[in-house]
Parts: sequence; structure tokens; C-alpha cells
Amino acid sequence: MEYAPSGIRINAVAPGRVVTDMMLGAGIADMRSVAAGLPLRRMGHPQEVAAAVVWLLSDEAGYVIGHVLATDGGFLAG
Repeated sequence: MEYAPSGIRINAVAPGRVVTDMMLGAGIADMRSVAAGLPLRRMGHPQEVAAAVVWLLSDEAGYVIGHVLATDGGFLAG
């Protein structure tokens, strides 16, 4: 909060399980098992995490400060 008076907003994105080359290397059965444990029943995609970052950087999120945005398919919520 010490940077807020200077107009600097500090936020973070906390991604959950995302389809990446590393996850693809684990095999489709492992990926299905991971997805089954998530409320949305699917893994995220890099574009979805990127969209969260773009939103936090946008003017639309200009009043958001000190927030950790979980992009985890509901894992932390549920």
C-alpha cells in the first residue's frame, strides 16, 4: 500500500493447473485426473491466464489494488 499514493498498483495472478508442454508430457490420463479434481472439471489455458494479466493492467481494473487473482478453475474456492 505504500506505493498507492504514487499511483502504483501492485496485484498478482495466481494460476492453477494450466495446459502447458510440461503438463502434456505427463500424459492425457494424468491431465484428466487433475481436471477431475477441479470445480470446472478442466484445466486452464495460457490465454486465460494472460487475459487475467491484461485485465489487471487495464484501466478497467484501475481501482483494484493489493489483490491476488486466482485463475485456477475454482480450486481455491472449493
